[in-house]
Amino acid sequence: MNKILIANRGEIALRIMRSAREMGIKTVAVYSDADRNALHVQYADESVHVGPAASNQSYLVIDKIINAALSTRADAIHPGYGFLSENADFARRVKQAGITLIGPSPESMEMMGDKLSAKAAAKKYNIPLVPGSDGAIADENEAMRIAQEIGFPILIKASAGGGGKGMRVVEKAEELEEQMHRAISEAKSAFGDGSVFIERYVASPRHIEFQVLGDTHGNIVHLFERECSVQRRHQKVIEEAPSAVLTPEIREKMGKCAVDVAKACNYVGAGTVEFILDESLNFYFLEMNTRLQVEHPVTEMVTGLDLVKEQIKISRGETLSFKQEDLKINGHAIELRVYAEDPNNNFLPDIGTLKRYKTPQGPGVRVDDGFEQGMEIPIYYDPMIAKLITHGEDRNEAIDRMIRAIKDYTISGIETTLAFGRFVMKHEAFVSGNFDTHFVKKYFNGKLEEEYVEAEAELAAVIALKALEKARGKSAAQANQQSGYSSWRMRSRL
Repeated sequence: MNKILIANRGEIALRIMRSAREMGIKTVAVYSDADRNALHVQYADESVHVGPAASNQSYLVIDKIINAALSTRADAIHPGYGFLSENADFARRVKQAGITLIGPSPESMEMMGDKLSAKAAAKKYNIPLVPGSDGAIADENEAMRIAQEIGFPILIKASAGGGGKGMRVVEKAEELEEQMHRAISEAKSAFGDGSVFIERYVASPRHIEFQVLGDTHGNIVHLFERECSVQRRHQKVIEEAPSAVLTPEIREKMGKCAVDVAKACNYVGAGTVEFILDESLNFYFLEMNTRLQVEHPVTEMVTGLDLVKEQIKISRGETLSFKQEDLKINGHAIELRVYAEDPNNNFLPDIGTLKRYKTPQGPGVRVDDGFEQGMEIPIYYDPMIAKLITHGEDRNEAIDRMIRAIKDYTISGIETTLAFGRFVMKHEAFVSGNFDTHFVKKYFNGKLEEEYVEAEAELAAVIALKALEKARGKSAAQANQQSGYSSWRMRSRL
């Protein structure tokens, strides 16, 4: 394998390219009009333009991606996550073109991409499942019968999707018909498939997932768990490894189940098996993501493995160089997704220019990003700017390092989730480990700590004064003296 095309953009494209470069493999970037000057384009050995800014005219067009690989004579394609990463048709087309896909087979994608077929596969291995329907629900009468069998409240879920779309909680029988129609409509709109099924609603769940790796020789291992319970809109914001609540016994059982799920679909490559954990520490299989996850860095930090390199080795036909008993958890890692979002406005995207951008450094701190100062955050894609990861000897040190790293991370020009991350790190529920997927709803009222908000306001004032100083030709000292703000005070509070 001499050259890999990365069918993605931003921080994940850069992440993959760096590992490939260490392995002596050349890389090809693809880019839309909006990403013409993006960092992943600058970093790659070659780049190919694939269309307008809209992803459905560029990054999601299978023919354009495959033609880019063929024209540059790339041996393989790495899809990253999102976009075409779990598209079985894309996987087949890549194979037909004589190119290696760094990912699982299309058959594995199809089996695990549909929640109902994934549950059926898991059931063969006696993996715990949340009580509910075995298949798609045909009508309201069938839905009512199953709901009464398992008991209210129930959860209606879209078979073909995720991210909270097509998902409805039904507290009582009289709400069922309306909520079912809404779930079906939303599923059709989001995924083109209105199939829904029913599960018992777990009131206070924790979201626990296990990283798995499988090679082409039948070897499958798990790389322990990640906890992803701090979410907004059913989407993760903060992840950590390991979980604060799993005992060694539960970890072993869940790990075995994760490996069994991977075996059930003959899985090859890096994948993630997701579970929910109830208040009594009972776990249930949720789904499998057949790709690299956004939160993979926390697993890398605690295992010492480079998951992208492992993916590449597997796709080259190499045997895993380690067995389950060789793997150990080293310390604790936490990841904060730094989004261009306003936590005080229901986490709505806040697109703009990175007027100031400086990343934190120091022991146990890692930043995976795809932007630099002066760049625009495009409106066309996911608003994630970076992933901030910290690692420590234990959970407390990882938390302390995250708080320090957030203070050292300077971003101005847009609202971000940095201040929210600090809120979480200092909250008693998170520090104690006593929280679930309703953390935001229970504890966050949309008001961030005054000290942090004031510090950001001071930073904005200093930037404005510097601009005024430049326009009037005044010295920095004069500007600060007139304003009453000092850059020392601003820095000390950030």
